[in-house]
This record gives sequence, C-alpha cells and structure tokens, in this order.
Amino acid sequence: MDEQERIGRAGETPLMTRLYALIEPVVEDLGYRLVRVLFSGDERRGRLQVMAERPDGSMGVEDCARISRELDPLLDVADPIPGAYVLEVSSPGLDRPLTRIGDLVRYVGFEARVEMEAPIEGRRRFKGRLGGLREERLVLETADGVVELPLAGIARAKLVMNDELLAAASAGAEPKNGHSGVAEQ
Repeated sequence: MDEQERIGRAGETPLMTRLYALIEPVVEDLGYRLVRVLFSGDERRGRLQVMAERPDGSMGVEDCARISRELDPLLDVADPIPGAYVLEVSSPGLDRPLTRIGDLVRYVGFEARVEMEAPIEGRRRFKGRLGGLREERLVLETADGVVELPLAGIARAKLVMNDELLAAASAGAEPKNGHSGVAEQ
C-alpha cells in the first residue's frame, strides 16, 4: 500500500481529478504536502479550497499566501473551472480531513469520523479510535466494537476535535498544525 495514495476517490468527479493533477505538482514542488482540494458552489460564486501543510505538519499564513501566488496564474491559464470562483489556500487545522492512507496510520489512537460510499452492515457513518490498517482495511475501534472498513469504500474521514486532540497539539505531538492560516486570492 502506498501511504501517499488518496482515499475517497470512488466518487471523485472529472473536475476534481483534473484539479488534483494541476495543483498537486505545484504544491509539492514548493515543498508542501497537498492535503485536499475541494470545489464548492456554482458558476456564479464558486470556491476552490486547497489544503496543504509543511512536511512537519505546520502551516502559516505566509505559507498559504506563497502557494496561492503560485497557483493563481496556473489556474488562470489552465482555466479548469467555468465561471468565477475564489481560490482559498489553508492549513488542514486540528480536526483535519484524513485524505491519504498515510494519514490513517499517522493518527492511530486519535478519534475520527469515517463516512463510507456504501453502507456496511446498514451503516455509512462510523465514529471511533483509529486502530491502524489490516490489509486493505481501516481498523476503527467504535463504541459498538471493532469494525474493519475497506479503504476503497471510504468516502471521507476526519479527525474529531476533542480534549485529547487539543492536548496532543499543545504538547507538540501529532497533530502539529493548530494554526488555521487562510490566504484568499
């Protein structure tokens, strides 16, 4: 399993695939890790959100502005989104989305919410402690017991904001990006 492989791609639109293909190389060339790309809104007022972080998990306002300055001309020329939109570059924050297989390992022991593309035993949404990976499945320790969720079926996953997450951040343990700097272009 490749730790950089993105999860939640089953429902990805052609637009999102194109945006990742345009944005990810630029972000990585600047020395950052792309966390997520999300487009919301419509042709009248869309928002393109790019979440990134430094390799150590930190991210400041100047980092966001640097990425924004590099992406803006690229997106103007490539013009992948019809209509007007706002480019927003931000850090993932403490209750970050878990978007890569490596995130599911990196945050083992922390509480997360996981939404599946299709129901597993009648449920699509799960909340529990990340227990790592077993073959092609995420182990999640829920209040109802341990469940194993197929990685290919995960629609989205996110850390849960709680006292444990806040304590880990203030102690300097993972996660490190407690600053939610945002730069808009």
